Amino acid sequence: MKALIIMIMLAMLSSTCSTNNNEVEVPVKPEVPKVENEVDFYITKSNGSQKLRKQSEILAFVSSNNQFPTIKVNPAESFQTVDGFGFSLTGGSAEVINQLTTSTREELLQKLFGAGENSISINYLRISIGASDLDSSTFSYNDLPEGQTDEDLSEFNLEPDMKDLVPLLKKILEINPDIKIMGTPWSPPVWMKDNNSTIGGSLLPKYYGVYADYLVKYIAEMKNLGIKIDAITPQNEPLHPGNNPSMLMLAAQQADFIRDYLGPAFKTANINTKIIIYDHNADKPEYPLAVLNDAGARQYISGSAFHLYAGDIRALSAVHAAYPDKDIYFTEQYTASNGEFGGDLKWHLRNVIIGSMRNWSKNALEWNLANNSTFGPHTPGGCTTCKGAITVKGSTSYEENVGFYIIGHATKFIPAGSVRLGSNIAGNLQNVAFRTPQGKKVIIVLNDGQNFEMFNIEYNGKWFTTSLDAGSVGTYVWD
Repeated sequence: MKALIIMIMLAMLSSTCSTNNNEVEVPVKPEVPKVENEVDFYITKSNGSQKLRKQSEILAFVSSNNQFPTIKVNPAESFQTVDGFGFSLTGGSAEVINQLTTSTREELLQKLFGAGENSISINYLRISIGASDLDSSTFSYNDLPEGQTDEDLSEFNLEPDMKDLVPLLKKILEINPDIKIMGTPWSPPVWMKDNNSTIGGSLLPKYYGVYADYLVKYIAEMKNLGIKIDAITPQNEPLHPGNNPSMLMLAAQQADFIRDYLGPAFKTANINTKIIIYDHNADKPEYPLAVLNDAGARQYISGSAFHLYAGDIRALSAVHAAYPDKDIYFTEQYTASNGEFGGDLKWHLRNVIIGSMRNWSKNALEWNLANNSTFGPHTPGGCTTCKGAITVKGSTSYEENVGFYIIGHATKFIPAGSVRLGSNIAGNLQNVAFRTPQGKKVIIVLNDGQNFEMFNIEYNGKWFTTSLDAGSVGTYVWD
């Protein structure tokens, strides 16, 4: 009976509560929408504490702006199509990479040329036609005893590169069959020169035709080996005859050689390898302009190539403005053995990557891919302070240097066929933007100032906010 009375009383209490106008309702907590990451962000800090490291912070586009500087990426404004980013693969770099054990070499090549998360996906290489100064010794593909000549090139032979360079190129092509390769001679065979030396001198006019055939033969022989040469330059650093090897080739000589010999030889042989002129510093834009001013030579020329050991990167735009139908290339810049990580990162990102791209270059190449712990091998008189992207320390050991990250911030995210988009420079925030063939948007931003910076990146009327320490670089990627 007691139980029945308690149940009745509870029921009455419940009824009373349900009709009480002063009832306090517990508010329902609204569900907070989850913010999804929309932008992948990779950073290298100037102090080396983070190197091409993907960040975990969430970056998402919003419709409201703030007081921070804003970089606006303009998809309606487009410029050159990119051929790629990479390095010079010298004979010396091939030699030291081949000294690694099979497993270590394969690991390194995948890191350099593969498509994995830990790879930088290099898609452009420059190689020497004959020896460069970063080979163990000087050679051409037609070396003869002193006093002999070989005008029909019957003694032509790629043998000096068959031990290291060619086998390594074949391995690289297995990883990336679409990689572009540029060939550049440091010197022709010495019997074609007026001083009979690997250092300096000039190509004898009577051998212009033979040298053109030599380059045709080189392209054909490499093709037979499964190696396509996408482009050549007639001479590396034609105004620097003091290197070993080297050769002086003045603008008028280069124009004559291309107009009357190399261009017609390519045409006769049905070769579509590009001819790219100059291949030297940005302080002498008058050199490529003089060659391009020769209408006979110009018909065979695809573009002009530059280095930046002297001059201003804006000279590339001056040459482009004079001949906008001819392409621009950036083919060499080295980091030095005594360089400092943060300083090299900053200078090369500002000039070689961002600077060359904002001045119409189709590629950006560093010099050199690899060397040993003593910055060799090199020829007698060759560069003793050039630091590779990779230092090979032994048969199972190597390390990545600053060049690896300089190029990695571009080539890992910007495949061949990407198009540069418009973007403004906001204060110290140097940058360059692209749209990839897959439709992704990529922007590389360097904080070129002395202080930490908060900033926005705007695209299609929306923004995301991010930051970079002084001297650091970030690559941002979104769909």
